[in-house]
Amino acid sequence: MEKKKVSLSKKDVLKAFWKWTFFSHSNYNYERLQASGILQSMSHVPEKLYPDNPEEQKKFMKRHMAFYNTEPHFGGIINGMVLAMEEEKASGADIDDEAINSVKTGLMGPMAGIGDTLWQGTLQPIALAIGVSIASGGNVLGALVFAVIMCAVMFPIAYFMYMKGYTTGKSGVEAILSGGKMKQLIQAASIMGATVLGSLTANYVSATSNMKIKVGASELALQTDVLDKLLKGGVPLALTLLTLYLLKNRQMKSTTVMIILVLIGLVLGAAGILG
Repeated sequence: MEKKKVSLSKKDVLKAFWKWTFFSHSNYNYERLQASGILQSMSHVPEKLYPDNPEEQKKFMKRHMAFYNTEPHFGGIINGMVLAMEEEKASGADIDDEAINSVKTGLMGPMAGIGDTLWQGTLQPIALAIGVSIASGGNVLGALVFAVIMCAVMFPIAYFMYMKGYTTGKSGVEAILSGGKMKQLIQAASIMGATVLGSLTANYVSATSNMKIKVGASELALQTDVLDKLLKGGVPLALTLLTLYLLKNRQMKSTTVMIILVLIGLVLGAAGILG
């Protein structure tokens, strides 16, 4: 006997989307990372799909407590796809627990790579550059402009990806990942992100040297007469590269790196090397 077709309403899907958008990192932990977040986003779904079956509701919740971690905005396409699979499963489709979890674990890495590159590596730095440029002039609207840009870009992207996953399912995501254009887009975004970060470094990382070197009867200013002749902005660039090295290669915490930079500034400042 075939199961009755179970369908989630548009309201149910939207509710899952908004809960994921705002609570993707709820109870974020190093054992399961975003598992609590995705389950929280779909906490209203088990009763909709299995209204008179508490055992299936428990199985649903247990399924989505498996380890899960992806970029929330672009990775929402996986959540939408999984929601569609759960809907089909409740309607009698031959979809087991392993299939659903395999889709999540198989796609969360690639989508995280895409999302981190396009969002954190490109869109966010651009919005930050605009906000910082306004705030650096003493205008408190800089932070507000940054927040408005982030929301104006984030919500449409997150909504589109989530709904695309729900409507197209697994085949749609596989088609996106297998296309060569996505790889080209990521490469272009990486270049743009690096350019933006380089511009931020040149404009907002300030470090100069007041040290003077005596050469006979004359003096040479270390900064203007020597360093700037070799490489304009070399000192700020060196500090930026040191920060990158400590964060990326040495895997230090950001707070530790900040303390190291403060100590460098204090020591070299007291010695008259940096001013």
